[in-house]
Amino acid sequence: MPDAADPAPMNARRKFRREGEERRRQDLIEATLDSVVEHGLEGATLRTIALRADVTAGLIRHYFPGKEELLQEAYTALVGRMTEQAKAALVMEDASPRQRLAAFVTANLNAPIVDARVFSLWATFLGRANADPTLARAHREGYLGFRNEVEAVVAEVLAAEQRKPDAGQLRHHAIAINAIIDGLWIEGCLAGEMFSPGELAAIGIKAVEAELGLAPLEQFQEK
Repeated sequence: MPDAADPAPMNARRKFRREGEERRRQDLIEATLDSVVEHGLEGATLRTIALRADVTAGLIRHYFPGKEELLQEAYTALVGRMTEQAKAALVMEDASPRQRLAAFVTANLNAPIVDARVFSLWATFLGRANADPTLARAHREGYLGFRNEVEAVVAEVLAAEQRKPDAGQLRHHAIAINAIIDGLWIEGCLAGEMFSPGELAAIGIKAVEAELGLAPLEQFQEK
């Protein structure tokens, strides 16, 4: 029997349980995404998701009230993962704001973000968002979250250029840059074999630089 003065064993069990439950939630989300790819939104029932995750439908209800909530979580996870993967490119030692911006654009226009499966999932969820308030909310939050990241990077770049844009100008730039990235991302997902390695990223960087009125960073366009 553990010493009452030493709570470590109980804390360890609690931590293990929390980690286990979070892992189970993530597994169910992944199973949901796989089921949507295979069966579509309507065909991805709690039963097919349970079979994919090798659990019972009852266990799914322990973590999620129903299918709609599970779909919302799955879409939120998908969009959030793409944003986090792009943000990871900003972690660069001794990099200038311009270099960080170029790395951010490049990350958005290469694997694993440029991926046919990811696009298929995104398009499937988005196609239902207009008729589903929960998915519409998840989409809006994901879009605004990504746009906020773009605004932050742009503000850093323009500050380094001794420019002081107001909130409206930053918003304008972020919307335009998001559109540039989205358009090239769709092309890469649908017809990636038509482009040479790094071509979409180079085009994206050049377009973003033009939007911000910056001289080209040749070293990034050549990579």
